[in-house]
Amino acid sequence: MTEEKIKGPASYFPSIEKKYGRSIDEWKAFLRARYPAKHMELVAMLKDEHGMGHGYANALVAHTLAEDNG
Repeated sequence: MTEEKIKGPASYFPSIEKKYGRSIDEWKAFLRARYPAKHMELVAMLKDEHGMGHGYANALVAHTLAEDNG
């Protein structure tokens, strides 16, 4: 049986955890504490305050907002 490959924003999560030293749950809590900021405001915060690359920041924000806005 083969394991299905993770697709979409979540595919970045292992790399984000490894490179930036926090769990995805910690990053999501960081983002949620800054609501009601808009998508690109949250991306900018991750980039400016934590040095996160744009692709990683965008994936994390998109996934978190999709979870919360169903």
